[in-house]
Amino acid sequence: MKLKTFLFATLLLLSASTISAQSYGTGIGARLGFFNGVTVKHFVSPNNAVEGILNFRWGGAIVTGMYQWQQPIHSAPGLDYYLGVGGHLGFFDKDDYKWDDASSVIVGADIVAGLEYTFPTAPFTIGLDYKPAFNFIGDNHVWADGIALNLRFNIN
Repeated sequence: MKLKTFLFATLLLLSASTISAQSYGTGIGARLGFFNGVTVKHFVSPNNAVEGILNFRWGGAIVTGMYQWQQPIHSAPGLDYYLGVGGHLGFFDKDDYKWDDASSVIVGADIVAGLEYTFPTAPFTIGLDYKPAFNFIGDNHVWADGIALNLRFNIN
């Protein structure tokens, strides 16, 4: 019986320290920039998150998945910086361009660096990041205009 009580107390303490180490579990919201869309960020551990982004641009859609390492800036409570890597898959319609009216499927890699502030008394975060994309299939270019403002509602 003492072993069960000890294990339960240890588990409770570990859970409490994990909860206080991260400011939220999952956030969903808008990504506003040259590529507008929807973002969902979920922490898989106190300092590691996965983010899914659905962007809309040029009559198409791009799905991006990112793995991110996030750390607090100790001199600014609530403010974190993060770095990440990932990939994207999508399509867009080139009808906007007079010289090329074809559609294109794209596949590529992404990197991200950003800042995120979690409000202490409200379930919201606001972030600013830079996410260039490198297309390997389709439109073989570097998209260097991936700066965006992220506004998320934190579910838990």
